[in-house]
Amino acid sequence: MTSDPSVPDAGPFRTEPSTRDEAPQFVLPLVVRIERTAPPPRTDALETAARAVLVMLSDERSLGEGEWAEAVRDWQDARIRKVVRRARGAEWRRAEGLPGITVTGKSSEVRVFPPVPLDGWPKELAKLQVSGTDLDDPEPPVDADPSAPVLWLNPDLDMSAGKAMAQAGHAAQLAWWELSDEERDGWRDAGFPLAVRTARPGRWAELTTSGLPVVRDAGFTEIAPGSCTVVADHPALRRTPGV
Repeated sequence: MTSDPSVPDAGPFRTEPSTRDEAPQFVLPLVVRIERTAPPPRTDALETAARAVLVMLSDERSLGEGEWAEAVRDWQDARIRKVVRRARGAEWRRAEGLPGITVTGKSSEVRVFPPVPLDGWPKELAKLQVSGTDLDDPEPPVDADPSAPVLWLNPDLDMSAGKAMAQAGHAAQLAWWELSDEERDGWRDAGFPLAVRTARPGRWAELTTSGLPVVRDAGFTEIAPGSCTVVADHPALRRTPGV
């Protein structure tokens, strides 16, 4: 599922929106493993995708003079597009053969790859399907730990699992950008604990006006442009008492 947040002032380089639109466009590919007989639970897949984005951003190959650093910088200087595709069996094994990082959840596997040009996907990934990432939770997820980061989904939007995975990844990335180096190190060293939950309808307005990072979708797929999809609630970023 393709997703591209419209966040005018987001990013470590604070480039102007018009400049980001004119820059060469890159995309961060994520592939979720969905075997026919054992699909992962939806919430676990969303959380694993969000952690995969953070793992890519913090990997030494993405930093400084690392082998992926230039691609990551080019991607972040443009729109931070993400595309989630699905794979199983031989498709998954071929995807694992490409440079990237596999992140595992409770029962989910998501492989994240260094950014690629929008029209320059490796053939092994270009063949994978975007559709068909509809997943369910066998049981309702437990309440999120209020002392840990939570990515709150908009209760009024109906998103496929693939779309929601990309949106959760955006929210994790916005939180990462807002943290200090020390706070980033602490989150990484702890293994990037986080939860993805749907906000209660009565609390969504409070979250979107709390000063926490908000993902506003560009509207290329599924939902209207400018829709607020996720709020990134990291304890270090809480600016309003009680939020």
